[in-house]
Amino acid sequence: MLGNFTYCNPTKLYFGKDALCGLNEELPKYGKRVLLVYGGGSIKKNGIYDKVVKILKDNKKEIYEDAGVMPNPTTEKLKEGIERARKAKADLILAVGGGSVCDYAKAVSVSVHCKDDAWDKYYIRFEEPSCKIIPVGCVLTMVGTGSEMNGGSVITNHEQKLKIGHVFGENVFPKFSCLNPEFTYTLPKYQMIAGIYDIMSHVLEQYFSGEDDNTSDYISEGLLRSLIHSANIAVENPTDYEARSNIMWTATWALNTLVAKGKATDWMVHMLGQSVGAHTDATHGMTLSAVSMPYYRFILPYGTAKFARFAVNVWGVKPDGKTEKKIAEEGLNEMEKWMKKIGLVMNITELGATADMLEGIVESTLIMDGGYKVLDKNEIREILKASY
Repeated sequence: MLGNFTYCNPTKLYFGKDALCGLNEELPKYGKRVLLVYGGGSIKKNGIYDKVVKILKDNKKEIYEDAGVMPNPTTEKLKEGIERARKAKADLILAVGGGSVCDYAKAVSVSVHCKDDAWDKYYIRFEEPSCKIIPVGCVLTMVGTGSEMNGGSVITNHEQKLKIGHVFGENVFPKFSCLNPEFTYTLPKYQMIAGIYDIMSHVLEQYFSGEDDNTSDYISEGLLRSLIHSANIAVENPTDYEARSNIMWTATWALNTLVAKGKATDWMVHMLGQSVGAHTDATHGMTLSAVSMPYYRFILPYGTAKFARFAVNVWGVKPDGKTEKKIAEEGLNEMEKWMKKIGLVMNITELGATADMLEGIVESTLIMDGGYKVLDKNEIREILKASY
């Protein structure tokens, strides 16, 4: 039975080749002082930086910069960003980059006026902000996280060997996001593929939970089929606009909270992957792909019916004359073949995980209770062993 829920997503999206023009509509709504947040400088090489700065200047904005946001934003970088935003007295934080930049901008936005330690308050105690929040806008240059239309923010604490995400409420969602698929063309292929799997994993984390005949599951199956189709094209031709635009749009819908409604949701693949990432600093999407097959094969017996449905409706497995378990297993086999075909990492050793890291990764893995099986530490250890 579909339970009670409330759905609200306040983020305004501008999508397409002219998406950046949305800044002209949005910027007048905010004060003069804009903190421009971005990563390692690729936006300067590909011209996106100049385009954004011109629009900011045309709108008479004072520009303050916070560059150097890394793929896995750290607590040290967060402290730096908080100080930069305070010094700028920022009225708006404009994140130009991928999901990590958007995540980081949200973390800064809730921390500038926070009297507590931000890591402890938001990422250990999982509290909501009780202070003033600086509004965030996004110009997306990489797809995968869905951070452009949700309250998610993942931060890494290297000292504590923890990588933790906080899903903030709707008041922290970006106020607006500009999504031009052409801005993703210069992304290295490795990063594009990692983003594609991040999208898939987001859908699967929500899909593989609950036994109900839920509308969300039908939407999820459509999103997955669209993603697989477009990914096959984009891997061969990264500048195929239709494929890249469909991937970008799928990424947004995969994690803007819609398909989670009426679902328990799992998130153990993310907990496993984030723990690996905390110890290796590896690319997020690849940490997910490396642990997925061992995890899903482990929990298949506890959710066989849904895995069989997944096999038939997403991967086109023919069910005739086969047991439910056989159908389910064939579905995962098809998924694994596709993952290898597009070039995903299939083990954590390739990501830099060594045998002596195992116990630390086990201990850093948060245990969730929304999936088909609540794991214990021994089971986490066995799944991770199978991921090496």
